[in-house]
Amino acid sequence: MKHLFNITFFILSTFVLLFIIIPLVGLFSGVGWNGLMSSFLDAEIIRSVLLTMKISFLGTCLILFTGLPLAYLIARNNFRGKSIIESIIDIPVMIPHTAAGIALLMAFNRGVMKSFFDFVGIQFIDTEAGIMIAMMFLSSPFLINGAKEGFKNVDPKLENVARTLGAGRFSVFFRVVLPNAKKDIINGMLMMWSRGLGEFGAVVIIAYHPMIAPVLIYDRFNSYGLSYSAPVAAVMIAVSLTTFLMIRGLNNRKRA
Repeated sequence: MKHLFNITFFILSTFVLLFIIIPLVGLFSGVGWNGLMSSFLDAEIIRSVLLTMKISFLGTCLILFTGLPLAYLIARNNFRGKSIIESIIDIPVMIPHTAAGIALLMAFNRGVMKSFFDFVGIQFIDTEAGIMIAMMFLSSPFLINGAKEGFKNVDPKLENVARTLGAGRFSVFFRVVLPNAKKDIINGMLMMWSRGLGEFGAVVIIAYHPMIAPVLIYDRFNSYGLSYSAPVAAVMIAVSLTTFLMIRGLNNRKRA
């Protein structure tokens, strides 16, 4: 029975891994080594990939600053309406991305919000700011939920001991809680950053230009077909995957 269990799980695991790997192998084999290398010399492709990575990273940093307090409060407190707040955090994951783009467009490009941002000099239509709010809205749950689980794994007794030794609440948070929850927070940041890299539906409604990589892939596919869009996808995946594996590897090495 033990061997049957292991064999069954091995077969099922192999199936899902192949389901993920085969399309990637097909993409890179279809583009070819020469096509991939020439794409890395295409200024438009590299510009769009770097723009995508930059905006997603900046959005991740902004949610890190504003989302950690929310994650901590949820992890450490039980209060009426907690399940409602957790559901609100998860809403962006559930709704269609085009619907999210319409919601953001209506929220930030009309009424009081538009007047306020016009006053401070921020525009969202066809700007990097518009791309950022689309990425942030749809990927923020990954960071907040990851940080929440990390805070839950930190024993409250550590905080209590630090408090009895005279440390203040802010000192305890930054010197005790954050270091112990760091690996989960970093993993949450990676998930949010990587999810932002692939955002298309909401971005294309708010900011078709400047073109991030997913929009460029769509634009080239519509205009020129598969042979012109596949190299962009290959470069985007190669750069994102390399960066992701490096950061994840360093994080896991520190944890070990």
